Amino acid sequence: MKPIKTDADYREALAEIERLAVKNPASETEDSDRLEILATLVEVYEKNQFPIDKPSPAEAIEFRMDQLGLKRRDLEQYIGSKSRVSEVLSGKRALTLQMIRALSKGLDIPPDVLLREPPRALPADLEIQWNKFPIAEMAGLGWIDVDESNIEGREEELMRAFLAPVEQLDLACVLYRKTEFSERSGRRMDPYALAAWSARILSLAQRKTIAKYVARTVNAEFMRNVARCSWAENGPLLAQEYLENHGIHLVVQQRLRRTYLDGSACLMVKSGAPVIGMTLRHDRIDNFWFVLLHELAHISKHLDVRSGKSASFFDNLDSEAGNAKEEEADQLAKDALIPRKKWKDFIASTVDPGGIAELASALTIHPAIVAGRYRHDARDYRRFSRMVGRHKVRMLFGES
Repeated sequence: MKPIKTDADYREALAEIERLAVKNPASETEDSDRLEILATLVEVYEKNQFPIDKPSPAEAIEFRMDQLGLKRRDLEQYIGSKSRVSEVLSGKRALTLQMIRALSKGLDIPPDVLLREPPRALPADLEIQWNKFPIAEMAGLGWIDVDESNIEGREEELMRAFLAPVEQLDLACVLYRKTEFSERSGRRMDPYALAAWSARILSLAQRKTIAKYVARTVNAEFMRNVARCSWAENGPLLAQEYLENHGIHLVVQQRLRRTYLDGSACLMVKSGAPVIGMTLRHDRIDNFWFVLLHELAHISKHLDVRSGKSASFFDNLDSEAGNAKEEEADQLAKDALIPRKKWKDFIASTVDPGGIAELASALTIHPAIVAGRYRHDARDYRRFSRMVGRHKVRMLFGES
């Protein structure tokens, strides 16, 4: 019998405990004593090697509320007003000594648990009008689990919980817009809706482990390879997999009202991983590929991965470009999908469904891309409307 100091000792002790347990030794025998000592040694080792963090004060209070069947109003006698209860449970307000004494006595929670400093997901000096976030709409999309009748007065609590999974540096860029921020839209976007959508995209991206991004990965040839994925019926999903294998997140998420978004491109500050967000606002194959290549162009030319600086581009591609970077991204996307000379030769000939299919086959891209490009450039949206792949993208991503 010896102390457990290594993982090998630990595994050996577990095996011996299992062997003795199968024997089910009678009490006060050598085997039963040995089993008891080994169990004690294993418990000590596990406590040192795999410590379990104590719950936060808010978690401890909510646990006791659940055990005792209490509602938030039942806490007002220990904490104070309804708003103060909300602030404590959201982690915004620290408990005072008076609150700790009252909660410890009234709910039988150990004082050392309540004395812990609550985690803060956001800077304390963040100046935000929490009730301006479209929380009811977010709840309707399943982003926040709350009944619409239970939102008023809880806006800050609900939004802090929603924003908590996002890395603080990324969140600062979303909420403060501290770094380069480009918004391309013919209509003014609601900044609170835009911030909520951005946080949702970043949160979903952080949940998924993908390859590590290498600077300068995205170039003209890389973009052409992505465009070639379009030839398959499940091309958008192939493109998502291809991008993830090269360290680029592609997250599809429905837009919020008053955002008018098609897509976005940004960097995660800590990891440097590019994140492309898409809304599928126009559920067409041609639109999907142009938006995707446009955002890749921003990553290639306008997001400096090596410097660690963050930037964000939010694009409504129904609008005119408006600045040099947007114009450059438009042209790079067009060239990656259909090289300039090929396009010039194509429009110089008779444009018909057969010619569209022939060019698409030669470039190994979907015919919808050629048809969509012609419709856009000619400003003739009546022609080839059956060739642009309407209602063919959202269903691939499970978006209704």
